[in-house]
Amino acid sequence: MKNSKKLIFTSLVITFMTLTNANAQENVAKFGVKGGVNFSNLYTEDVDDNNMLTGFNVGFFAKLPIANNIALQPEISYTGKGAELVYNNAFVSGTAQFKLDYIEVPLLLVVNVTKNFNIHAGPYAAYMVSAKTTNKSDSGSYNFEDNIDTDDFNKFDAGLAGGVGIDLEPVSFGVRYNYGLTKIGKEDSSTSFSSPDAKNSVLSFYAAFAF
Repeated sequence: MKNSKKLIFTSLVITFMTLTNANAQENVAKFGVKGGVNFSNLYTEDVDDNNMLTGFNVGFFAKLPIANNIALQPEISYTGKGAELVYNNAFVSGTAQFKLDYIEVPLLLVVNVTKNFNIHAGPYAAYMVSAKTTNKSDSGSYNFEDNIDTDDFNKFDAGLAGGVGIDLEPVSFGVRYNYGLTKIGKEDSSTSFSSPDAKNSVLSFYAAFAF
């Protein structure tokens, strides 16, 4: 009888230690790299939604547990945004590409719905490091390249990000949507840039590797 009690007690201790160790491993901070492809546009009445720009994103992240299955995930990445714009109104007509590159810093709340599936959301802030406009139509009545440059765009962008991810340690995959809340064009611009109210819209697919 005593041996049986000792065996049961020992089994309970081993089980408890195993569960505690597994839980501790799940709650360890993780760091890693991530990258992927962007499909971007600008949401405004003057944009042809069928002409999205393809770009890329690459950067670093940290995953900091704050509770069971919940973590904060700050990131910093280089990401391409913009759109192909088709204009045809009383003032200008033509087609141009707007390529906008940012250093972006999201702060996401990550919730693991299951062990391998998470949802994440939070705000982001970004700083524009380059902007390039390209004429796509020779017959356009407005020369975007000569009349619009980096000074016509706001340097700062901010908005909301949200998505889902699949965790296959140490690799993960996900899809995320960034919804810009700030206007990309300066309202006091001296040019006739006709869409100062345009805002960034980006759908991203990414892969990540945690150390």
